[in-house]
Amino acid sequence: MARVVVDVMLKPEILDPQGQAVQRALPRLGFQGISDVRQGKRFELEVDGPVDEAALARIHEMAETFLANTVIEDFVVKVEESEDSEPAVGAK
Repeated sequence: MARVVVDVMLKPEILDPQGQAVQRALPRLGFQGISDVRQGKRFELEVDGPVDEAALARIHEMAETFLANTVIEDFVVKVEESEDSEPAVGAK
């Protein structure tokens, strides 16, 4: 089994109120030197079988139609290698 990760983030031009709230809270909690925070989502998908180009294309379609709102969010699909798995085909 392989793991594919889909990271979803608001597009840079979209206001991120959750990220701003975290950024404002950090100095009050003693964490200095952070000038910006963006909050996002991470989906970890366990894939049965090989993660080939066809599997990545299906996951990319899933991310585009279901996991991300592509009007306001960008996403990245990555394959996480495990020590006992064979190398996977590159992510989109």
